[in-house]
Amino acid sequence: MSLRFIIRALIIATLGAGISAPPLGAQTTPGPSTTQPTAVRNVLANAGLPSVVDVPLHFKLLRVSIPAGQSTSSREANGFLFEMSGMLAVTTSGDTRNLRNGDAMFVGRGESATLKATGPEPAVFLHFLLLPVADLEKMVEGAPAVVTELYRTTAPIPSLKSGPYEFTLTRVTLPPRMPSNPPHYRSGGALYYVASGTGTTTVEGRTETKPTGSRLFEPYGMVHQWGNPGDTPLVLLQANISPEGVPVVIVGVPPAGSK
Repeated sequence: MSLRFIIRALIIATLGAGISAPPLGAQTTPGPSTTQPTAVRNVLANAGLPSVVDVPLHFKLLRVSIPAGQSTSSREANGFLFEMSGMLAVTTSGDTRNLRNGDAMFVGRGESATLKATGPEPAVFLHFLLLPVADLEKMVEGAPAVVTELYRTTAPIPSLKSGPYEFTLTRVTLPPRMPSNPPHYRSGGALYYVASGTGTTTVEGRTETKPTGSRLFEPYGMVHQWGNPGDTPLVLLQANISPEGVPVVIVGVPPAGSK
């Protein structure tokens, strides 16, 4: 064997030892993802309110069903229509908008709207209302509509301030197995409706289950959390009022002495 061959073999062996793969037990694999599921927010409709302190205000929620091919009117109320099933044609000031499942629109105080079920089945919708005390008992939709009151606040919305406010209807979707979000509170107030799924709320350390159809009022300063322990998405509808230019939701607790 020549000296040149021996030297070449030693060089190859040395280089191979330097780049050899580590033992199987020493190899690493990517760890589980640390990304936490987050809620998805979609603003469905909104309106500006010049003032919310002229008279005490209440939230009220109605479920309205109009027979197929029939129509009714909606009178003198600030509120959002949210279509749940069927098709609804809404005519205000000569303009018509067609709402299908999941669509929403604002109809303001001072407007008269004609509502017609245009499909082959009844049009069923939720009506989220913001009403002065004097209008709480007034009829909003008349016959042939079938109206069911689902909720009203027992007292006026507290802690409202002078100045313009934003009135919004938002759909919030919490993915399956989403842990409770950080403690937070509203800058104004909100009325919730659980459209689908089952969630949990935690207020002052107490956790409650909120199934589909649940309603919940959150006034200013109520520190709370929402979570979704289930295997299906949790879909919430929020009718919210908040001061113009101020975040709808504030993480943490209200400043001491605020109200």
